[in-house]
Amino acid sequence: MKRNLWFLAVLFVALTTLGARTTSAQTVDARKALEAAAKAMGTTNLKSIQFTADGFLSKVGMQYDLTTDWPHFDVAEYTRTIDFDAKYMRLDYNPKQGNYPRDGYPPVAEDHVTNILSGNYAWDMKGDTPVPYTSLYLDGMPYTDLRQLEMVLTPHGFIKAALASSDATAITQPIVGPSDFGLSMFGHWVTIVSFHYGKYRVNGTINDQNLVEFTGTWIANPVYGDMPYEMRYTQYKDYNGVKFPGLIHVHQGDPRINTAENYFQVWIRDVQPNVVVNKVPVPDVVKTAKLDPVKVNSTKLADHVWLIGGGPLNSVLVEFKDWVAVVEAPQNEARSLAVIDEVHRLVPGKMIQYVVNTNHHMAYAGGLRTYFSQGTTVVTHQSNRDYYVGILFSPFPRTVDPDRMTTFNPMYMISRRPPAIETVGGTTSIGKYVVSDDERQLQVWHVQDMAYEVGESYLKIPGPSLARGNHSSDMLMVYLPKEKILINSDLYVPPEPGAKPAPPSAGMRTLYLNMKKLDLDVAQHVSIIGQRVGSNDEFVKLIGNAQQ
Repeated sequence: MKRNLWFLAVLFVALTTLGARTTSAQTVDARKALEAAAKAMGTTNLKSIQFTADGFLSKVGMQYDLTTDWPHFDVAEYTRTIDFDAKYMRLDYNPKQGNYPRDGYPPVAEDHVTNILSGNYAWDMKGDTPVPYTSLYLDGMPYTDLRQLEMVLTPHGFIKAALASSDATAITQPIVGPSDFGLSMFGHWVTIVSFHYGKYRVNGTINDQNLVEFTGTWIANPVYGDMPYEMRYTQYKDYNGVKFPGLIHVHQGDPRINTAENYFQVWIRDVQPNVVVNKVPVPDVVKTAKLDPVKVNSTKLADHVWLIGGGPLNSVLVEFKDWVAVVEAPQNEARSLAVIDEVHRLVPGKMIQYVVNTNHHMAYAGGLRTYFSQGTTVVTHQSNRDYYVGILFSPFPRTVDPDRMTTFNPMYMISRRPPAIETVGGTTSIGKYVVSDDERQLQVWHVQDMAYEVGESYLKIPGPSLARGNHSSDMLMVYLPKEKILINSDLYVPPEPGAKPAPPSAGMRTLYLNMKKLDLDVAQHVSIIGQRVGSNDEFVKLIGNAQQ
């Protein structure tokens, strides 16, 4: 009797344990899971693939405000061709603006786009001319790394790369509740495989039909740090024994940080497995290409005011009696460190007390962490404060590309608070923030979207709508009344000498109307883009006398 009771007790424990394992995540054999997916999807004998689609792409990092998606534009004839063994990939598409908002910018140029990856080289083609990459993607990572990851993140590329890796691990678990449409949900089981591709960790989800439905990784970004890059695959169809999704939906960024962050979405029109891939040989100009070095050069604009250029985006240095202020911290930490060194060369012995951030777009905010980590006060629009505290100024590690704040100031936000952030204006208020001493003044103004105030009928000349002509809802401009200098980010870029002036843009008109409203006495226009300083007489002439 005791023996029977002992047996029943053991059986009860075993059944209880088995039941627990069948309702929670379990470690499984990654290779077996991958081989089953390869068989189901037709990956085993797949050497190459080409698919054609239509859909939309996005301008990552350039959303109008922090509650909207990356701005989209249409793409047609989106064709991706991959030779897996050769690590060769080519992407072609035709962009156009479509019906998506322009946010005050010119419409997307309707031109054919070609991106190529061949082994450890990546480049674009402009017609028959190769164009090497000499900058980083979003100022954060090499384009070659990006293109290689994009190949690995394709459904079949993921299986092949995971099988070739030496550290693939996997778990299986149920998805208990709801999920986005088309993905596993409501009790369906999935297997999640994780492995390293170089320094990047790549994960993929295989559903209970042995189809890859989700792949993702993290890429280095100056604003987000380890920025998620994920691809979702649904609506699978069979193409001559090869399974391929009918819909590809991609995020770049984290929807928990900003709304949506949809990078692209395409609907598949045609898939051709094992096509003959005509590879473009790697051009010599690509083999010898190097990243543009970080360099600075300074131009004196007035006594105690300098334009610090030398890169794709500028900063402006303003010296006060006991300290200095810098307008704009663009790109990334490398750029900020070079600008800070130049500031200390030009004005030795004075600390950078303020750095003004004109807008939240990634290109303009990428270098703020460097200033913030040393205690410099950041001046930005009110709507950006929580965003910067929670994301840009987060002390959490950036594992893909650690910066100084990650390495040396892990407890910064706990040790020093409140965070040194001053704000300008509100959602509808034009607002003003003043930095001054008894020698000079620096005014920071919120640039309003003037379409709501004056109405489109105010304009006397034809041109694009003023709606969102400020390019970003948080856009700021800086005015130096003593020097009569107006600094803007990208609303107006003075044309280079001899260049044919473009028609007045929505951004130019928005800047002009804000100037008029505030009655600013401007002599010089300085842009964060471009090296040339323009006169106000030239600017007014470009706008046209009809608006005066």
